[in-house]
Amino acid sequence: MEKYKDIGLKLTPQRLAILDYLDGNKEHPSAEDIYKAVSKRFPTMSFATVYNTLETLRQKGGVLELTIDPAKKRFDPNTEPHHHLICVGCKKILDIHGSYRLPLPDEKREGFELIGNHIEFYGLCPKCKKGR
Repeated sequence: MEKYKDIGLKLTPQRLAILDYLDGNKEHPSAEDIYKAVSKRFPTMSFATVYNTLETLRQKGGVLELTIDPAKKRFDPNTEPHHHLICVGCKKILDIHGSYRLPLPDEKREGFELIGNHIEFYGLCPKCKKGR
């Protein structure tokens, strides 16, 4: 929790519950998922508290906002560079660690200096594949 103090996040009991839920979470939850889980412990917590906490964390680099699913934003507490594997059936998201070189010709860059990339791989998870 020290890293959150270092970025200037006020640590209220509700925020601590949200941070605890996110700690080590690899499910890439939505704000609604987090709210449902944390409100069991804090029934008076509002959805706005969860959303505002996530937005503050995003702005301060504490979580990544994923726009993979156009129906809802998902959040990734792993801010280290990595890629994602997404099931097109159930929308499950897995972290993929590794470096993948994708050469981008100069004429496609339009003067941009490349500083990184994020790759999304798509497929069917074993459960969805079995259901087909």
